[in-house]
Amino acid sequence: MKTVILWSVFIGSGVLLSLVLLRSRGAFQWLGKICLHLAFASILLYMMNLFSGYTHIELPLNAVTVGTVSILGLPGLAALAALKLWVL
Repeated sequence: MKTVILWSVFIGSGVLLSLVLLRSRGAFQWLGKICLHLAFASILLYMMNLFSGYTHIELPLNAVTVGTVSILGLPGLAALAALKLWVL
């Protein structure tokens, strides 16, 4: 019963947040920029994994790596690659 209440509060707050965000005119531009950054980060990580035969660096394509590269850009990709080389 507790999980049902928690999920309903989570879904309800998500719906209300989306309604508030989509009422403003700049929300669509903001949402478009976020989608563009996420797509560009995914493409960069895919290209990095495509050339892993030459570089021997394989980075997983998951939410954490895509989020890091989308926020930090190319320095974030370089930081993830350096972290991968340093840890393993």
